[in-house]
Amino acid sequence: MTLAFLTAAGWDGARATPLAGDASTRRYTRLDRDGAQAILMQDTGGDVALFARLARHLTGLGLSAPLILAEDAPGGLLLIEDLGDGLFARLTAADPAREAPLYLAATDTLLDLHRHQPPALDAATPGRLAGMTDLSFDCYVTQATGAPQPQARDACIDALQAALAAHAPETDVMILRDFHAENLIWLPDRSGAARTGLLDFQDALQGHCAYDLASLLTDVRRDVSPETADLAIRHYVSGAGLPDAAFRTALAVLGAQRNLRILGVFARLAAQGKPRYLNLMYRVWRHLEADLSHPALSRLAALLRPVLPPPDPAILARLRLSCPTP
Repeated sequence: MTLAFLTAAGWDGARATPLAGDASTRRYTRLDRDGAQAILMQDTGGDVALFARLARHLTGLGLSAPLILAEDAPGGLLLIEDLGDGLFARLTAADPAREAPLYLAATDTLLDLHRHQPPALDAATPGRLAGMTDLSFDCYVTQATGAPQPQARDACIDALQAALAAHAPETDVMILRDFHAENLIWLPDRSGAARTGLLDFQDALQGHCAYDLASLLTDVRRDVSPETADLAIRHYVSGAGLPDAAFRTALAVLGAQRNLRILGVFARLAAQGKPRYLNLMYRVWRHLEADLSHPALSRLAALLRPVLPPPDPAILARLRLSCPTP
């Protein structure tokens, strides 16, 4: 099937180099043919038609999602533009002085995206977002302690939903959801908001304008300097004409939602035989604690602390025991 797809697209015989994947089942292969490059994306269990639709929406706004070169939705195959290797994560690791300008460029991309009406997508309502944190109890707490906490789970979800409804209820922009340094590519030959190449947006929803900035600044894979984070927040608030204090409260509440869910996602991945994500839990926990220190989350914090254990070495060891034996 793949060979027939590539032949029809004119890319049969290209040199193929597998690329590192992510936590999903998607696979990526770089194709090189006479100096031209493209990326083969294979996702037989996913919705490549949605990825293609959203990519076309983003490029239609003048943003730099990959161009769709060929598509076989039933077969889970896409041939997409190769945006290169200039990942923000690599560039900032090689030269920390580049962090602030790159993150300001990413913030400009969000500002530009949020000036446009979102496409038709499901809404990230307070109830939906709060409900998505059930994984932190059903996977993380249960696997780490052996004691399910259904009553505590429901009480925490209710408290989080109330905080989201009070401080981040809007669902009026497109949120990409995985907007962080390993999914952003620097394209210096382009201009304005198009200098930030966008990857991994197939889980997009309609949500609050602070969501993707929370994803960018409380990155589970790398530490963002407090100075860069503050600069990006002030840049967004100024560009969007929003009140600073209210926006920072929304960031904290949405950050708590994200980090609670990520604890559960990483525990679930460990149970599926992917324990490497457990090494990131210390940073997730640190972000969560910072979010919970905000007064808007005092009720949630009081409910969580008795039942949600920190990912100390003993807890991580228990989570690793849940991994299937190869």
